[in-house]
Amino acid sequence: MGIFSVSEITCYIKGLLDGDDTLADVFVRGEISNFKRHYSGHCYFTLKDAGATLRCVMFRSRVQFLKFEPRDGLKVIAGGHISVFERDGQYQLYVDQLVPAGLGELSLALEQLKEKLAAEGLFAEERKKPLPLLPKAVGVITSPVGAALRDIITVARRRHPGIPIVLYPVQVQGPEAAPQIAHAIRVFNRLANVDVLIVGRGGGSLEELWAFNEEEAVRAIAASSIPVVSAVGHETDYTLADFAADRRAATPSQAAEIVFPDVQELGRYIRMLRQAMESHVQSYIKRYRLLVEQYRDSRALRRRPVEIVAAKQQLLDISLQRLHHIVKEQFTTKQHRFKVIAEKLAVLNPLMVLARGYSIVRTPDGRIIRAVDQVGKDQLLEIVLHRGRIEARVEKIGEEHDNGRKG
Repeated sequence: MGIFSVSEITCYIKGLLDGDDTLADVFVRGEISNFKRHYSGHCYFTLKDAGATLRCVMFRSRVQFLKFEPRDGLKVIAGGHISVFERDGQYQLYVDQLVPAGLGELSLALEQLKEKLAAEGLFAEERKKPLPLLPKAVGVITSPVGAALRDIITVARRRHPGIPIVLYPVQVQGPEAAPQIAHAIRVFNRLANVDVLIVGRGGGSLEELWAFNEEEAVRAIAASSIPVVSAVGHETDYTLADFAADRRAATPSQAAEIVFPDVQELGRYIRMLRQAMESHVQSYIKRYRLLVEQYRDSRALRRRPVEIVAAKQQLLDISLQRLHHIVKEQFTTKQHRFKVIAEKLAVLNPLMVLARGYSIVRTPDGRIIRAVDQVGKDQLLEIVLHRGRIEARVEKIGEEHDNGRKG
C-alpha cells in the first residue's frame, strides 16, 4: 500500500471524477442557498435538498447569459460537470446552465424585474400623465414594415386625417430592439415635436415581445415627459411597457382609437356646446328682460322720474338749511365760551399784573424772591418789569408791616 501526499490523493480523486462520463455532463435539481455574486462576476452558491448539499460555481462567462437573478430559496436545475477544487479538496459542480425549476427563465426574469421597478414607483398611478384631447401631432415608435403601423395609419385616417403622424422606425424584436425603442423615446422628448407617443408592435410569443420587457425600454417610457400609450398586440398578457406607460392599449388599432379623436364626434360635441351656449344666452336675456320689465312697472317708476328727483332735491335743501342753522348755533356757543376762557386767562397772565405797576424780583439763576429772608446784603438781584429788566444789588434789608410802614 502506497503513501500519498494530500495533493497527490486529491489529484487522483479529481482524475477519477473528471474521467467519469456521467459526471462530465450532469443536471442537478435543488434549492439555491448561500448565493453570492463576486465582484469578478462569478457566482458561488450551494444546491441543497432534504438530504445533502452540493457546492456550485458559475463563472462570469456563463452568468452573462442568465435572464433572471438567482437568489436563495429558488428551486433550479443546474447543468454542468462535477470536479474537485484541489485547494480545498472538495468536489463541486461547475455550472454552465441554470434554469428555474417549474417556471420558465423568461417568466421568472419578468417577475423579478416587475417587482424591482414597481418598488421604485415606476408603475404608480399618480405619476401617469393625461393624454391630450386634440394632439397637434402623434409620434409612433414601431417597425416601418409591420402590421402595427398600417393599423395605426388606417384608424388615424378614418378618425382624424388632419393630425400628422411622425414615425421613428425601430426594431421591435431581437437584442437591438430595446435600445432602439429607448433611444427613439429620448429623441422625441428632446425634439418636443409631438404631443403623444404610441409605442408598440403586433402580437407574438413572450420571446418575440421581450423587447417591451427590457429594463432600458421600460425606464425610457416611465421617464418620458410626453405621454406614452403602449400598443403591444396581445389581448390578455401584459408587458412591463404596459405598466410603465401612461395608457395601455391591447392592440395598435386600439391605441389609435384612444389617441386620435373622432372628427365626427368632435363636430357633434361642438354643436352640442353651441346649442348649450345659445340656450344659456337666451335664458340670460330672458331673465334680465323680465327684471327690466319689473322695474318699469314698479310704483316708483309709474310717477314721472323728474318729479321724484325734484322731491328729493327739495328734501335735500331743507336738510342743508337745518345743517347750516345747527352749525351756526354751535359756532356762536363755542365763540362765547372761548371769549370767557380768554378773559380768565388774561386775569391770570403775569404780564397783565406787571402792567399794573407790579414787578418780579428773582435771583440771577431764576429763583423768585418772596420774602426778605431769602436775600442777603450785596446780593445781585434781577427785577422784571412790564417792559424790561433791572439788575440791582441789595444795600439794606428791612421788614414791612401790614400797614405799609417799616418796622
